[in-house]
Amino acid sequence: MSQIHRLEEQQHQQHNEALIKLTVLLYQIDGKITLSEQDYFDDLVDEMSWHSGISKEAFINDAIHQAREAIDGFAAPDFIRSLSDELNIDAARSLEVAMAITKVDGERSEEEVELLALLANRVLARGLVA
Repeated sequence: MSQIHRLEEQQHQQHNEALIKLTVLLYQIDGKITLSEQDYFDDLVDEMSWHSGISKEAFINDAIHQAREAIDGFAAPDFIRSLSDELNIDAARSLEVAMAITKVDGERSEEEVELLALLANRVLARGLVA
């Protein structure tokens, strides 16, 4: 495997991990998880390639724990900001997934709208114009 291919695979993995964390946070932020949100998340994760020593399931369980801590500590914006570099690897895909997960249940809560605005206008701004 070439060094360039390995680097691309590593970046893709980092983006997938950040996307999982972001998606988990967004589907939990309104305090209710709908079947449509869970189905969307499951489909998203199923289609992801995975190149990590940690299984997807173990990573997701940890992401759920981290998201709950961020929500309970009123630190969701900081949690999203901490994912900035990895989400900007593919900013358009990150925004697409965030918009889809927050709309799949038919409505966007106030918290979801605020986090989407932060994501689009601050966290992903440089990646979306590049």
